[in-house]
Amino acid sequence: MSIHINVIKDKILSENYFVLRNITYDLTQRDGQVVQHKREVYDRGNGATVLLYNSQKQSVVLVRQFRVATWVNGNADGMLIETCAGLLDDDEPEDCIRKEAIEETGYQVKNVRKVFQLYMSPGGVTEIVHFFIAEYDDSLRENEGGGVEDEAIDVLELPFSQALTMIRQGQICDGKTVILLQYLQNSGLMA
Repeated sequence: MSIHINVIKDKILSENYFVLRNITYDLTQRDGQVVQHKREVYDRGNGATVLLYNSQKQSVVLVRQFRVATWVNGNADGMLIETCAGLLDDDEPEDCIRKEAIEETGYQVKNVRKVFQLYMSPGGVTEIVHFFIAEYDDSLRENEGGGVEDEAIDVLELPFSQALTMIRQGQICDGKTVILLQYLQNSGLMA
């Protein structure tokens, strides 16, 4: 499919924490018709996430923390159960998840495996998330985790079967977490 894009306007609306742009462009479709679109695009940078799993214990490590956007959109207490994650900033994706794992969960992960990278909300957010899995055991625990600075993160070690049940019950409703738990379920790494 071949399309042509001609940018008419690219205006920054906010640079408060991330960058919000208003973009107007002409899109020439396959049939030659030109359609003008006006969109807002949120650039928050790219990120990475890792699911820590233990095949012997049949367990996973997740975190629970307050997420204001979920609270605004009806999550009564704003708390969300999710995989360890963070923005890349200037780090490589694997370096990012290693740093986030120790900060958020207290585990120093060793053997990590990248499974894919995905656009999570391509209709309006530029972010690409790099997805990893890593096996953990108790010997890799260096601290209690909980995040840094203004983060208040609870570390949850759960039976893998319970995490899958929590998806079905709506207790785990974070996209990246559901994707990684289902990936692990289908991978053959957990019995």
